[in-house]
Amino acid sequence: MIRVRMIYFAQAREAAGTKGEEFSLEKQSTVKTALSKAFEAHPKLRPLEKSIKVALNEEITQDDAKLQEGDRVALLPPVVGG
Repeated sequence: MIRVRMIYFAQAREAAGTKGEEFSLEKQSTVKTALSKAFEAHPKLRPLEKSIKVALNEEITQDDAKLQEGDRVALLPPVVGG
């Protein structure tokens, strides 16, 4: 098992009701695995699923990126304004 830190920003933070949390995942888990766990824990995040960007250790990444112990996965909803 590995532990990863989920970090929620903006609407994702509001939907999750927290700014962050840790999840235990199987070794060889991917960003997609972590997202699935977050959506399961916080169903209000689901509407953001198609528009959200994900950062792994502060760099935008893809769903198939492999996770390691202590990684930080941030959910970044779209930002609007001007």
